[in-house]
Amino acid sequence: MSFARAAGLLLHPTSLPGYGGIGDFGPDAHRFVQWLADAGLKIWQVLPLGPTGYGDSPYQCFSAFAGNPLLIHVPGYLAPAGLSDHTVDFGAVIPAKQAALAAWLDTLPFDHEVQQFVRERVWLPDYALFMALKQAHGGVAWPQWEAGARERDAASLASWRQQLAPAIERIYKEQYVFFAQYHALRHACRERGIKLMGDVPIYVAHDSADVWANPSQFLLHPDGALKVQAGVPPDYFSETGQLWGNPLYDWGRMHADGYRWWIERMRAGLQLFDLVRLDHFRGFEAFWEIPGDAPTAVHGRWVKGPGAALFEALTAALGPLPIIAENLGLITPEVESLRERFGYPGMAILQFAFDGQDSHFIPHRYVRDLVVYTGTHDNDTTVGWWQSTGEGDSTRSADAVAREKTFARRYLETDGAEMHWTLIRTMLASVANTVLIPMQDVLGLGSEARMNLPGRQAGNWGFRFTWAQLTPAITERLHALTATYER
Repeated sequence: MSFARAAGLLLHPTSLPGYGGIGDFGPDAHRFVQWLADAGLKIWQVLPLGPTGYGDSPYQCFSAFAGNPLLIHVPGYLAPAGLSDHTVDFGAVIPAKQAALAAWLDTLPFDHEVQQFVRERVWLPDYALFMALKQAHGGVAWPQWEAGARERDAASLASWRQQLAPAIERIYKEQYVFFAQYHALRHACRERGIKLMGDVPIYVAHDSADVWANPSQFLLHPDGALKVQAGVPPDYFSETGQLWGNPLYDWGRMHADGYRWWIERMRAGLQLFDLVRLDHFRGFEAFWEIPGDAPTAVHGRWVKGPGAALFEALTAALGPLPIIAENLGLITPEVESLRERFGYPGMAILQFAFDGQDSHFIPHRYVRDLVVYTGTHDNDTTVGWWQSTGEGDSTRSADAVAREKTFARRYLETDGAEMHWTLIRTMLASVANTVLIPMQDVLGLGSEARMNLPGRQAGNWGFRFTWAQLTPAITERLHALTATYER
C-alpha cells in the first residue's frame, strides 16, 4: 500500500510532559496534537501501548490487546515530589500512579457502558483474570502460579474468578477508561489531519495473558517454560546478538486454525491505528531460534516462518493492510520478496547510510514507497551518534567511525554543525513518501535522551521532553521545512 507524501514524529506517550511523572492521554497529549499540526506534521508514531512488564519495555507487555494503565490521565493526580521532568522514574511513578488510579476507578460505576465494553472484547476476561491472578500470586510469572491457575483448570479458574471479583471489575473499568481516553485523543488527531501510527511487535512476552490463555499457540514445555526463544544473531547493536526471551509461535498449529490469533491481533491494531509498523518483519520469512535456556543469542539457527500464508490470511480477513515492514538487520532477498509481494513499504535509517556498506539507506537510492528515519527508538540520538568516537562500542572501531564521519561530511556538504537538522532536511527533501523524526532529534538532544539501548537491561524507555524545550523557533523551522518539501 502506497502512502501519501508526509512527515511525522516518533514519540511514545510516556515521553510527553505533564504533572504525573510520566506522559499520559491527558491535556498535554492534546496540546501535543495541536503542536504537530502547527509544525506541519501529519503522522504521530507511538511504540506499543500495552501494559508494560519486565524492564518497563513496551515490547514486553502483559497483553498484546490491553492498554497500559500508566497512560491513563487521572484527574488531579500529581507525581511524588522531587522527580525529574526529563525522565520517567518508573520505580517511583508506578506505585504512586497505580494507587491513585485504583482509588479513582473505585469511584466510577460498573455501569451498562462498561459492561457492554467488556462484552465486545473477547480478550478482556482472560486479561483481567490474568492480572488479578498475577497480583494474588505476588507478581510472579504465570508458570510459577499454583497448578490450577497455571494450567487453567476450569473449576480452579471459576473459584479464582469469584474470589478476585473486585479486582477483575476494577481492571474492566481501567481498560474502559484507557480506550475512552485514547479514542478521544485519536479523534483530536483526525480533526487536525494527523494519522496515528502504531507498532505491532512480532512477538509477545512470555509472562503475558496471551501466552497463558493460548499456550498451544506457542512452543512451550508442559510446565510453561520456554522450549526455544526469540532473538537475533550478532549485529550492529551487539556482538553476542540480542536475546529477547519471548516464546516462539507454533506456526504449524497457527496455520491449521487459519491464523485465528494473528487475525484478531491485527484487527485490534487496525482499530487503534491508521498505520501499523510491523516489527521484525524478517522473522515472518525466517526467524532466529535460540534454545530456551541459552545465556546469549550467539548459538541459534534460522527457521522458516509462515511467509506469505500468514499475510494472505490477514488480507482475506481484514482487507488491504496499511503496514510498514520493519526490514532492518540481516535482510535476505527472500525477505524483500515477501515484503514486495504484499506492497508493504520498508524502512531506511539515515544514521546507517554513511558506513560504506552497499545499502538502500543512502538517500540517492531511496524509492518513493519507503519510510525513512534519522534513527528509531533503538538508535542513539543523531547528536549522540555524531558525537560518538567508537570507544566502548562493541561493534565498530574508532577508525570505522572516523571514516563514516568523513564520508557523511562530504556526502551532505556539511561541517557537522547542527547535524540533526542536516539529517532532518535531507530526509524531508528526499523522494521517500514517509519521513519520521524522533522528538530527540527535533530538539537536538544527546545520548542522555536515548530511548533504548538494545541489550541493556535497565535505564531504558525513560525519556521525556518539556514544553520549554520545544521553542517557537523550532516549531517555525520544522513547519518551514515540511512546507518547502511538500510534506
